[in-house]
Parts: sequence; C-alpha cells; structure tokens
Amino acid sequence: MYILQPFTIGVLSVTIVQIMKTNLHPTDYRPVVFSDDVAGFAFLTQSTAQTTETVKWEDGNEYPLVKVHISSASHPFFTGEEKIIDTEGRVDRFKNRAAAADARKEELANKAKKLAANKARKSDS
Repeated sequence: MYILQPFTIGVLSVTIVQIMKTNLHPTDYRPVVFSDDVAGFAFLTQSTAQTTETVKWEDGNEYPLVKVHISSASHPFFTGEEKIIDTEGRVDRFKNRAAAADARKEELANKAKKLAANKARKSDS
C-alpha cells in the first residue's frame, strides 16, 4: 500500500511516498469478558484472545471468558494499596536466606571474640 503525503516547504512542493505493510493487524476481534476473580471485577471489551470458557454477561448474552490474575481492580498501582503477592514463596525464601546470613555472621563474630580472648589469655600467661 502506498500513501502519498504532499506538503510544501516555502515555494517548493514535495510529495513523500510511504510503503506500508498490509494485513499486519488481526481482523478476528470479538467481544470477550476479562475476569479478575480475586478482586471480583470483570469487564467486556474487544479482543482476539482465545479461550474455551464462556460466561453469561449482564446484558444476557454469552461471551468468551478470559481469567486474569491481576487487573486494575487488584493492582497496587491503581488501588493505592501495597500487597505482596507471593505465588512461589520467593519472599519467604529471601527472608530465610537473610536470617541464615545474619546467624552465620553472628557465629563468625562470636568465634573471632573467643579467638581474641584466648590469644589475650595466652599473651598474659
């Protein structure tokens, strides 16, 4: 597809030709319901998302259903609330590693104190 864009610069008239790709965007848009079950929020919009589930919407029609984990009703940016959604235990594993590192650091500090005390005792004797 060619698009001609004529424009004028002072007394000079110029035409730019742009070559654009055709059939780039999908054409199979249809009404789809997106549902955030955690927040109890759903909305109807046009989409190409594929799904096998359906739901009866407020207008009485049945539409394809796409379930989402986070939407504007549950995302902290939109709600103003800070939540930690930890689906894989990452936060707990991080806290455990930090606690283990602190314990190891304390053990090494105690060991160094004992060695220093033993060395001081030997030098006094």
